[in-house]
Amino acid sequence: MKQRLVLLGSTGSIGVQTLDIARENPDLFEVRVLTARRNWELLAAQAREFDADAVVIADKECYTPLRETLADTDIKVYAGEEAVEQVAGAGDTDVAVNALVGYAGLAPTVAVLRAGKKLALANKESLVVGGETVMKLAEEHRAPILPIDSEHSAIFQCLAGEESPVRRLIVTCSGGSLRDFTPEQLETVTVEQALRHPQWRMGAKITIDSSTLVNKGFEVIEAHWLFGTPADRIAVLLHPQSIVHSMVEFEDGAIKAQLGTPDMRMPISYALMFPRRAFRPDERFDFLAHPTLSFAEVDRTKYPALDIAYDCLRRGGTAACTMNGSNEVAVAAFLGGKCRWKEIVRAIEYALSHARFAAQPSLDDYAAANAESRRLAAEYLRL
Repeated sequence: MKQRLVLLGSTGSIGVQTLDIARENPDLFEVRVLTARRNWELLAAQAREFDADAVVIADKECYTPLRETLADTDIKVYAGEEAVEQVAGAGDTDVAVNALVGYAGLAPTVAVLRAGKKLALANKESLVVGGETVMKLAEEHRAPILPIDSEHSAIFQCLAGEESPVRRLIVTCSGGSLRDFTPEQLETVTVEQALRHPQWRMGAKITIDSSTLVNKGFEVIEAHWLFGTPADRIAVLLHPQSIVHSMVEFEDGAIKAQLGTPDMRMPISYALMFPRRAFRPDERFDFLAHPTLSFAEVDRTKYPALDIAYDCLRRGGTAACTMNGSNEVAVAAFLGGKCRWKEIVRAIEYALSHARFAAQPSLDDYAAANAESRRLAAEYLRL
């Protein structure tokens, strides 16, 4: 029986690759609902190709051209972030792929879980911001969460079938686009330099987050919630080749690792097809082409965001929500040429030092913390 999909963020990198998986496996998947933020042209083309039931464009200004383009079809057209949240858990779909970017992914995640549906999660901010709430909802509604992030997919694969305790999770890190920059060079980083990731081809936001290691810090927080592992048993290792996606060490000293090329189609397909694997005959790994795999400690002075994320995880409450909101504002400012690269982390530090803190937050508390963190970051950056 085909899985009926709702794909949140279909025009982004993860969304496009998810549709590649659906295209390769037409007997396994039926794409019912697609959403995008602004790219209505691509959204319309995707909806036509997959004969979707409905589409949602988050930016209401794009509603009219999208509706007119699809006027000769039976595809329903909606607009607004509220509509994205509504379609996430509604209807007769079986699984939702949340490939949204940032805080905007939290409400749809909550909607999917409340509906008791399977969630294939690429939106790490859902767990960074509201991990405790999200995991409680998943347990309460018996809604499985399957990770799409390559690092968490790797850990998930290493844990499959294991019943013994875990000594530690080892999350690998490429070091991002600026890993070979000197401290002096970091003072004058351009947007073009920061977007030039040596291995992965991703969206602009996550590529900048990789350059500051904010993304890796968020992955530590995400790993904590997904696998129930405390912060002091989650390690991060620099691995420039991006071949070992992550590892798990067990109490007997054994270490399991998941290896593969830097290609998100593998973790996407694994999340969608678990416990089976996709048939991808063209995917082959050549060990002789990668004779050396190296590992090193992360330079915590060069990448202060990693320790900030660990501290937010230990504090709990709204701390990580504040970190995320301020980071989103600062990254957008950097991409827009309104601040320097190093000011991204400084804006985070400013927000964390001035924000109110809720130890046992509700969804309303997360929303308030998100709004406050954005205001504080803008205040620091004088936007």
